[in-house]
Amino acid sequence: MYIIDRFEGDIAVVEADEIMLDIPRNQLPSEAQEGDVLQKNGNVYIVDRAATEKRKEEISRLMKGIWG
Repeated sequence: MYIIDRFEGDIAVVEADEIMLDIPRNQLPSEAQEGDVLQKNGNVYIVDRAATEKRKEEISRLMKGIWG
């Protein structure tokens, strides 16, 4: 699983299995945003909307648990 951490100019900084990768932004779908989960199919990255939504819901649940 790949998660977009941030964009730095033309580079996407992506977390992949506890390491950070720099991927040229033009290799990602134009709709890709920070926090999106990506799946890689060969040399093509695809935004996994279902996994992204699940991850956001889990983070929200955890934050509510911390701050009530």
